[in-house]
Amino acid sequence: MARRKKTDDETAHRVRNLIALDAALIMRRLEARRDEMFILFSRLRSREPMLTTLATRFTSATFHDLVHLPEREQAVVHGFHERLDEMRWYFTYTEDMPSTVQQTFGVLYRRLEEAYRQLVVALGPPVSPQGAVVVEAEPVRRESPSPDTLTNRPRLPRRG
Repeated sequence: MARRKKTDDETAHRVRNLIALDAALIMRRLEARRDEMFILFSRLRSREPMLTTLATRFTSATFHDLVHLPEREQAVVHGFHERLDEMRWYFTYTEDMPSTVQQTFGVLYRRLEEAYRQLVVALGPPVSPQGAVVVEAEPVRRESPSPDTLTNRPRLPRRG
């Protein structure tokens, strides 16, 4: 029984990581291609750049895979992909002009960003190929501590 529990936990961890990797890739592609997608849509009248940017591996995941996640995590994953599908549907069927498409994208993208944030909180960030957890952070510059603050004691006057 203990062996099966460990295997189930490992499977759930792997499913979480694959979903987190896929979601992170989608968000990176959207950010990187954001301007170019609309330039190409305007110039070529092709929806292909927008739709390929939204491509996901999630469609190949089955209930058999997702059953390893707790219900709360399943709901969060569903929410992220619901927002993604909303964007995909809009890009596929819109008759809007390029400037309106770009404005609507901004609204849909903010919704997707929030769903992605919830996904990362629920599943954790993806693991990189080097085995380290991938996180987005900004460096914080800290001042060098003075000798007085290292000891956290008041300095005594020197004898002279």
